[in-house]
Amino acid sequence: MPNQAVPNKKLILTAAQIQAALEDIAKQIMARNPDSRTVALVGVQRGGVNLARRLAKLLEAYWQHPVPVGSVDVAMHRDDLDQRAAPPVHPTVIPFDLNDKTVVLVDDVLFSGRTIRAALDAMNDFGRPRQVQLAVLVDRGYRELPIQADYKGADYVAERNQRIDVRLTEDCGEDAVYLEQA
Repeated sequence: MPNQAVPNKKLILTAAQIQAALEDIAKQIMARNPDSRTVALVGVQRGGVNLARRLAKLLEAYWQHPVPVGSVDVAMHRDDLDQRAAPPVHPTVIPFDLNDKTVVLVDDVLFSGRTIRAALDAMNDFGRPRQVQLAVLVDRGYRELPIQADYKGADYVAERNQRIDVRLTEDCGEDAVYLEQA
């Protein structure tokens, strides 16, 4: 049931706001990348994959040609493997050559920067892009590494013990972003 109240959560982005943010990100990607045929999107498993697919559809409508989309799993590239149980592993699918591409890495939430660092490491196994740009739906601050988004839908500074929960229709039947209360 779309955008209904969820216990212990505060709605911070509605479906309409998510769509507007993605349209804005797509326009920024277009403005920064005039050579549209070299642009490819790679979504970080799990939260960034459906966002990457949505951005690709928007870009395809503007550019009038297909935009390659892939996904990268970071589970085995994380720097905290020794502190966790066996991580769930999702497929990495990059069905195009990364070499000389401008790759827009897409994730749902940017927090410490460690997931993005792991994604960059994982992508190295598939080639050497000309450039990597980062697009995120929500930047929540508290960076631990010198990583910043080139494109972001929203800034929302939450407390360290709070969680930003991005829900997409493809996964759970609604488009909404919630702040989970501590």
